Amino acid sequence: MSWKTKYRSFYYQGAPEPEDIVLKARETALLVIDIQNTYMEPPDDPEQAKLWQPFLDRMNDIVIPNTASLIEKCREQGVEVIFARIACLKEDGRDRSLSQKKPGWNYLLLPKDTEPSQFVPELAAKDDEIVLCKTTDSALTGTNLRLLLHNMGIKNVIAAGIFTDQCVSSSVRSLADESFNVVVVEDCCAAGTDELHDKELEIINMIYCHVVSLKEAVSFIA
Repeated sequence: MSWKTKYRSFYYQGAPEPEDIVLKARETALLVIDIQNTYMEPPDDPEQAKLWQPFLDRMNDIVIPNTASLIEKCREQGVEVIFARIACLKEDGRDRSLSQKKPGWNYLLLPKDTEPSQFVPELAAKDDEIVLCKTTDSALTGTNLRLLLHNMGIKNVIAAGIFTDQCVSSSVRSLADESFNVVVVEDCCAAGTDELHDKELEIINMIYCHVVSLKEAVSFIA
């Protein structure tokens, strides 16, 4: 099944197939979201560790290798590669948004210079590639990414990262609201479970973005 018919939600059942996608390299950026060291450490609690093992397997076996491949392809083709990571500027996290201060799983205190807040080594930025720190889910809301994209003449954004149903989705929706054409690479993304991953892709597909595979995304780059 191709991207034109996959991940169809209730709203788009029977809708016409979208037009072919062409991504001009100089007008396109790859946005890699939150694939950071902190998320690759299994929980200390054995029961929680068991619950999170499928996510870690997907990250190690699929998402990180695929994203590394996508980054290299974009570099070769002249597509701007941009990284956005959750990282606060103050050691005590006073600059974090409320969603990252609330108790529970989403409580995140990741000062920008600490090891947990860094991107995994396989996806490190090179040369003058832009790395943004954010204390919000959306990479647009919490940074000057909107301005940077406009200044560089970017019209299309390829999105990869975690979590599909949280920071990826929030970023995609914000980008769409700012009239960027967004392509989400489904096998370069992950949520806590495959069910959450697939359902969120179904929700955002064709409204806020087009959901495609790594192979398809690479074929779109002109």
